[in-house]
Amino acid sequence: MCRQNAKKGHGGRGWWGQEGSRRVTCLCSDLAALAGWPLAGVKPPRLLFSFLSCPRVRAPGCRMNCRSEVLEVSVEGRQVEEAMLAVLHTVLLHRSTGKFHYKKEGTYSIGTVGTQDVDCDFIDFTYVRVSSEELDRALRKVVGEFKDALRNSGGDGLGQMSLEFYQKKKSRWPFSDECIPWEVWTVKVHVVALATEQERQICREKVGEKLCEKVINIVEVMNRHEYLPKMPTQSEVDNVFDTGLRDVQPYLYKISFQITDALGTSVTTTMRRLIKDTLAL
Repeated sequence: MCRQNAKKGHGGRGWWGQEGSRRVTCLCSDLAALAGWPLAGVKPPRLLFSFLSCPRVRAPGCRMNCRSEVLEVSVEGRQVEEAMLAVLHTVLLHRSTGKFHYKKEGTYSIGTVGTQDVDCDFIDFTYVRVSSEELDRALRKVVGEFKDALRNSGGDGLGQMSLEFYQKKKSRWPFSDECIPWEVWTVKVHVVALATEQERQICREKVGEKLCEKVINIVEVMNRHEYLPKMPTQSEVDNVFDTGLRDVQPYLYKISFQITDALGTSVTTTMRRLIKDTLAL
């Protein structure tokens, strides 16, 4: 009924109508000018759809169908690096493959992935990582920057690191490729100050127990039947995997961190209670 009335009252231009078409064209033209689009000659319905579906005009931080996992840890200052490496390496162990060796398009073999046990110096904990020195150096670099930022923050030692896995989607000129996240791991960290060596020894044990729980949690998440990017063809492998390493091929990822005072104190309170209860025994 609405379409019939619109068609009768707007000079036979369909449900857009002559005036509606003009307004939509003006609106899209103004918005497109802000985005730098050359859109001369594009009809209003297609123009509106193209504009709204463009990655450059989507809402910032939009993560469609992106899984998000949040872990929280409370550690002593000297334990920050080992705790973060344990978590990041554990996740990447399950998000890495051997190098792809293509024989022809559609036919390939996958190399093996070596593993290595790592004993922590300041935590009673041993974790397993991919046996790749290049990957380990990349993680140690960003974790070191995070540790230094925490130390220099002058606050309560609150921060978080995020490990985001994404895949690239080719975009038409003049836009750059779109990076679409499909899984994000966030580790919230609180650094506690301990007064005595006895407290440090207890913290060493308790943090080890907590990290063990986190690793089990990570493995449980990895064993779920969740979305993973499909195996790419040879021409598209760089859209899914990081092929820049010589001995391993993780899914495309990026790591970021921030120092903040808004993470809350629940983890810290729990850690202090554990130490206090242990000392009372």
